[in-house]
Amino acid sequence: MNAVKACPLDPLSFVKRFEAAALAHGFRQEPLATIAGVPLSAYTKQTAGNGTRIYLSSGIHGDEPAAPEALLQMLESGLFDERATWFLCPLLNPTGYIRGTRENEASIDLNRDYRDTLSIEISAHIGWLQKQPRFDVTFCLHEDWETTGFYLYELNPDSRHTLADAMIEAARHQGPIESAPLIDGRESIAPGIIRPDTDPLLRDKWPEAIYLFEHHSRLGYTLETPSVTPMAQRIATHHAAVTAALAAFFVTRTE
Repeated sequence: MNAVKACPLDPLSFVKRFEAAALAHGFRQEPLATIAGVPLSAYTKQTAGNGTRIYLSSGIHGDEPAAPEALLQMLESGLFDERATWFLCPLLNPTGYIRGTRENEASIDLNRDYRDTLSIEISAHIGWLQKQPRFDVTFCLHEDWETTGFYLYELNPDSRHTLADAMIEAARHQGPIESAPLIDGRESIAPGIIRPDTDPLLRDKWPEAIYLFEHHSRLGYTLETPSVTPMAQRIATHHAAVTAALAAFFVTRTE
């Protein structure tokens, strides 16, 4: 198990703040489970007459506090507007945040639990996902304790218009882009961009992004901000990258 790292996020307080902001911006809360006294919830916002569906998640690793805070900031800013129907899962690992660890209280890395599911959290999340329609694009927000720059994974086997370049350019204005040729054990195809093999049969343990790819969307992104940078900078980087991605995505929808 990873060493405990400082994590300035109280899960119960965060959930209350997120719920208040979600309800204020027209979202509906969907309880999935209660973990260690903390509600595990999804939030949806239906937009009449708009068939575009976008999914975002955060908080699956309990030592990555910038990602949930960034998703909350996006929500509070009004980013999730009438352009689409939105699906948000902001805090998938409450006990990880209580303990300040990547894994949950049972020492399970929830982001490797989507194939042979062992945890209550991911069982509940999958149960909810199975009731949802397919998504046009998905975003999973993370941090990385082992890099010094922003990077992303892109799952896009159909060669649809990439959103990666727009995110890298937006993130560049907030901080460094990871330029190593090998990032997280995988070759980068350009500074900050990884396009891994998407065949799920090649994975013994599925992360959320692979499960989403296999069952819900053929276009998905995992965003990683460097934990060595200040919290506010990581939040701003996520916010800028997602904002740029959505702008680029909606341009392609109208072409």
